[in-house]
Amino acid sequence: MLGITVFPQPRSSPHPHHTHNINLYQEASQKPAHLVPLFNPSNHHSTIMTPFVLTNVSCLDLCKSPHPISTGIGFFDHMIDQLNSHAQIGVSVTVRQEGAADTTNGASSAERANRYGSGDQTELIGTVGAALGRELKKIVPARNEIATSRFCCPLDEALVECILTKCAPSSDGELTDAQGKLVKFSLAPYGKYPANKGRSKIGCLQTSCVETFFSNLAQHSGLNISLSKIRGDNGHHVVESAFKAFSRALRNLIDGTDTNHTSSAEFQNMWGERSESHSAGLQLEREGKLERCTKETSILVHACFDGLPNGQESVQVDTGIKTMDEFVYILAREACISMEVKCKGDLYVDDHHTSEDVAIALGQVTNNALGTKAGLNRMWCAIGTYGDAEVEVTMDLSNRPCITHNLSLSSNPNDEEYAGDLSVEMLDHVLESLVINSKFTVHFVENKVGTNVRETALAAACAYGKALRMCAAVDPRRAGKTASSKGTLSV
Repeated sequence: MLGITVFPQPRSSPHPHHTHNINLYQEASQKPAHLVPLFNPSNHHSTIMTPFVLTNVSCLDLCKSPHPISTGIGFFDHMIDQLNSHAQIGVSVTVRQEGAADTTNGASSAERANRYGSGDQTELIGTVGAALGRELKKIVPARNEIATSRFCCPLDEALVECILTKCAPSSDGELTDAQGKLVKFSLAPYGKYPANKGRSKIGCLQTSCVETFFSNLAQHSGLNISLSKIRGDNGHHVVESAFKAFSRALRNLIDGTDTNHTSSAEFQNMWGERSESHSAGLQLEREGKLERCTKETSILVHACFDGLPNGQESVQVDTGIKTMDEFVYILAREACISMEVKCKGDLYVDDHHTSEDVAIALGQVTNNALGTKAGLNRMWCAIGTYGDAEVEVTMDLSNRPCITHNLSLSSNPNDEEYAGDLSVEMLDHVLESLVINSKFTVHFVENKVGTNVRETALAAACAYGKALRMCAAVDPRRAGKTASSKGTLSV
């Protein structure tokens, strides 16, 4: 476990609880503590001096910092806190203005949280980005080759992709600050209100400074960072998705894993069938069962997560609709769920009642089996293929059900009315019923169109199952705690 705070207490200090302010760059530049160099993304060789003093700056791997996050901009604090919840890095930083009188006495908690909420925030946010970047550089393992990590974070009104690249050492074996850069940044506009402009402020955070933060963090961490908005109409959620995607990609980069490289030794050690994660999942004995009978359908769904202890996992599906059977079978196999699904429905009427009820029941069983979702990985993105179709699913066990997709259903190339023997309109409804009753947030992104809608449907099932398997995986490092800055997913 690594973690070095920027402002350590000297051993000779006669005051055991006093924190000394040591400038981030003092050793190299011998600048006074209150002059913190700030990276200017418009000029890689320029240095701006800022009057802000940072104390208790730390990024501690897999442990909590005893100090708070207090930058003087409340929403910015909330975003930095995503590193605690989603990167499992104990982050702390306190900002004060050099020579300024303490005006927070008698102020409300909101006023203290936003003490620097007015005025230009570029220097403050850039300084924090540089400071945290230097601390992150200490805990990202140095490797002899370039390492890449990609993660997409799904919120109900936003989906942002983050790609991190750890630069290879230079010829002399050293990593320099100049090796890190913000390769791509395309988040604006921040929401759709006002039209074509988006939000200029979220809380007291000026949205124009989000890029400044990541520019400085990239340069001083030695990481190449790419942040791209795939979709998003809510400014708050666009920024939050960016910070969460960065945090998740960072965690994977430190672990040596990546979302779509599941065969690597590092991935198998962390999440494979012989891992501590898999064993912990089996010990939970996560199981769900539902039986119900109406005038329209008679249905049974029984699911056991993580397969069976003896490895004899099985999937048996009989709904009377071949495409539905294939969809559920592929989903279950990719999710490592032993499953029995039986349905006798009024197919002489239409496929509507049968396909809808199977999707509803499957979602309800999944949600019940996962319980509170505490201690689980919670988020993942995965790609599934079938025939010529390729679909990516980004999933969050959020308890805030939402589905967004761009699958070629209403505008499929062949104007098909059916995906095999399942009507296309019911395929759309099956996806919605499954996600809503599972209480997940799910984004489907169609990367390649199939030769027919059936291929698209089964590629979506494959990606959904892969993502569900990883979201439901136990992360032993969380020790049963929920992966959320709220501390719970139940409200």
